[in-house]
Amino acid sequence: MLFGCTLDGEGGCALTDWATARDWDGEIAGKPLWLHLDRVYGGLDDWLDARLDLNEATADLLLSNETRPRAFLEDDALITVLRGINFNPGAEPEDMIAMQIWCDGTRLITLRRRPLQTPRDILAELLAGKGASTIGDLFTALLEQMVAKMNRAIVDMNDHIDAMEALDEDERDTDAMLTRIADIRRNCLALKRYMSPQHEALVLIHKTPPAWLSEENLADIRETVERLKRYLEDLDVSKESALVLQDDLNNRAAAKMNQTMYMLSIVAAIFLPLGFITGLLGINVGGMPGVNSSYAFWITVGMLVTLLGLQFWIFRKLKWL
Repeated sequence: MLFGCTLDGEGGCALTDWATARDWDGEIAGKPLWLHLDRVYGGLDDWLDARLDLNEATADLLLSNETRPRAFLEDDALITVLRGINFNPGAEPEDMIAMQIWCDGTRLITLRRRPLQTPRDILAELLAGKGASTIGDLFTALLEQMVAKMNRAIVDMNDHIDAMEALDEDERDTDAMLTRIADIRRNCLALKRYMSPQHEALVLIHKTPPAWLSEENLADIRETVERLKRYLEDLDVSKESALVLQDDLNNRAAAKMNQTMYMLSIVAAIFLPLGFITGLLGINVGGMPGVNSSYAFWITVGMLVTLLGLQFWIFRKLKWL
């Protein structure tokens, strides 16, 4: 057990130990119980089966490491799988952490494999006396904070895109920018992979809620659904903005390359006839005109300059230059 507490109904809580929580059969002194567990613990499956009377499929879901967000009712209990942003040091935010929730209105059990910020934040609010009063409020707070923290990753990506768009052309490192844009697009896809089914799960909870969720809880869940929908739209905007910026960089690079190849082609076209003439005059065979004349070299140079000027005139007439 990572931590456990009982709600006092006034926004606070009292911490409890595993020995008390393990044998919990009902409300302790009329107070709801919240347990936050590490699901890699070896004997957890036996405890879940003994104390929660779960079927095998549900127990496997609560202990699974690779799960997509979903929600469903089983008798009076609501089973929810959520994904939260990974804010652990050295981790990528899009590597979202799964948290399973089981709640029957008097007990709320959360399970995770890697450290997750949201449960600790909510526990801190409870310890400060400013947290949830009921299990429904606690469940809603978990949903709200899991979704709200997604905004940080989305805003960070948007800031990077805005910063790259604001750069002058001479300040742009095209290779570095294209690498960063590719990372942003991958991040958008990774976040949307879990955020879309998470939106569907929250919509399902709002449409078919358990009896222990109050009208106020449902109103908060509805706002959370709308917020998550907006984040999904922001992800689409970020992905499209990154694509537009990537296309712009690729087009500019292609235009610059085409301009360079065009100039090289012009230079080659200019020197092709000059090279032909000098090559022809450079053959070492008898009968070459001007071999015995002291003015032949300068006459040849004059002819080449005249030909060069004629080429420039033709290219300008053709609007090649």
